[in-house]
Amino acid sequence: MLPTCDVAPPPPGLRLIAIGASAGGVEALGIVLRALPATCRATVVVVLHLAPGRSSQLPHLYAERCQLPLREAQDKEPLQAGTVYFAPPDYHLQVEPDGCFSLSQEEPVYFSRPSIDVLLETAAYAYRRAMLAIILTGASADGAAGLARVRQLGGSAWVQDPQRASCGIMPAAALKRAGADRVLDLPQMAASLALLDNAGDK
Repeated sequence: MLPTCDVAPPPPGLRLIAIGASAGGVEALGIVLRALPATCRATVVVVLHLAPGRSSQLPHLYAERCQLPLREAQDKEPLQAGTVYFAPPDYHLQVEPDGCFSLSQEEPVYFSRPSIDVLLETAAYAYRRAMLAIILTGASADGAAGLARVRQLGGSAWVQDPQRASCGIMPAAALKRAGADRVLDLPQMAASLALLDNAGDK
């Protein structure tokens, strides 16, 4: 495993930050989203594994903890800078090359729909070096293949330290398959994201 890294700014030129989380992710996302500065111009897209048929209250849940506008992604909706989007329950969320979202109900990946892999793999082709992928706590290997694609296409990858995650299975699987540019605990990740400053405009 890579060593846990000190706080440092995110890579320059970011236009997209994609975050995947599962078991323990509600709490972890609260810490990460709170850290995003109001000056952040990158688009932030979140996949959190939710039970099928369960309505998503995530934008409402995090509204008072995040300085950026939050919303659930809609099919064919263009991605907006400085906005946090959540994948809707029971739909895979994809990023198209034209900069719009698309939703699908194709088969679950690792028993999950939305899938972190689907988001990361499609976003990697659309954004390449202008993308940062973050894998947080979780209990499956979802996200590992997507993270590998992100790195293959020039994007950056941060992974939560599995030993300090609520559930270390998902970050450990991501590290084993894809490696990472940084392995961070949540306070370090939050401090690093707080250094974002109009990232999408640089």
